[in-house]
Amino acid sequence: MSERDVFEYAVLRVVPRVERGEQFNAGVVVYCRAKSFVAARTHLDETKLKALDPQADVVGVRAALRAIEGICCGGDSAGQAAGDDAGRRFRWLIAPRSTVVQPGPVHTGLTADPAAEVGRLLDLLVR
Repeated sequence: MSERDVFEYAVLRVVPRVERGEQFNAGVVVYCRAKSFVAARTHLDETKLKALDPQADVVGVRAALRAIEGICCGGDSAGQAAGDDAGRRFRWLIAPRSTVVQPGPVHTGLTADPAAEVGRLLDLLVR
């Protein structure tokens, strides 16, 4: 059996109209301290978004989700967060700041491959 490390993850939720409290999952953020790994993958179901709010800003929601993916990568698109370590970027991403794209609670697990967990969780919890 290969060595497994603790990882943390949060589901990204889209809440098109906060006053109604309706939401759906649109992505995951995964962090593994032992591997200095952080990544996010998103999938926006535009049909669900439009069903919950016909006037929803699809372009804006998609941009917010892509920004989260970019911050995880730590490249130029990450802005000030580019210089932060993986843990700081994860903690910054899971702090509530938007009314439309919101992180859910943090959960933990064990994995031998944190990168594979990102895809597995996206398939399990979002798609």
